[in-house]
Amino acid sequence: MKIGIILYSQTGNTYSVSLKLKEKLVTAGHSVNIERLKVVGEVQPGEKDIKFETLPDTGSYDALVFGSPVQAFSLSSVMASYLTQITSLQGKKVAFLVTQFFPFPWMGGNRTVGQMKKICEPKGAAVCGAAVVNWSKRSREKRITEVVEKLSKLF
Repeated sequence: MKIGIILYSQTGNTYSVSLKLKEKLVTAGHSVNIERLKVVGEVQPGEKDIKFETLPDTGSYDALVFGSPVQAFSLSSVMASYLTQITSLQGKKVAFLVTQFFPFPWMGGNRTVGQMKKICEPKGAAVCGAAVVNWSKRSREKRITEVVEKLSKLF
């Protein structure tokens, strides 16, 4: 299966988890590309007018993982803007990878997953799962391993 991991990572945390997920998926026999969303200039949380250097094309993938950090207890404005611009996810298996600083998913992670679903499902996405990594927990490395395992089994 050809899988695209499309992510926004401001600090590198979401990207580092995506690299581990890619490794696991490739080991399972999938073809995987990571595409990072890169913006022009600085973006403030909640900003609406976001310009991208390039927009990753979802059309060539059988499945997608969208990765994003939580910002201000919500989906990052960069990922929200990108997902809104996608015209169709018809027939695509989609999963979400969310990273957040706070120790519990109810502190923004769950809301972010809900926001991603709300944008993607009307575009035809078959949402098959999601996972949240809480960066400030001491058990972060264990959680990353669990998240990578969980998401890799979806495809």
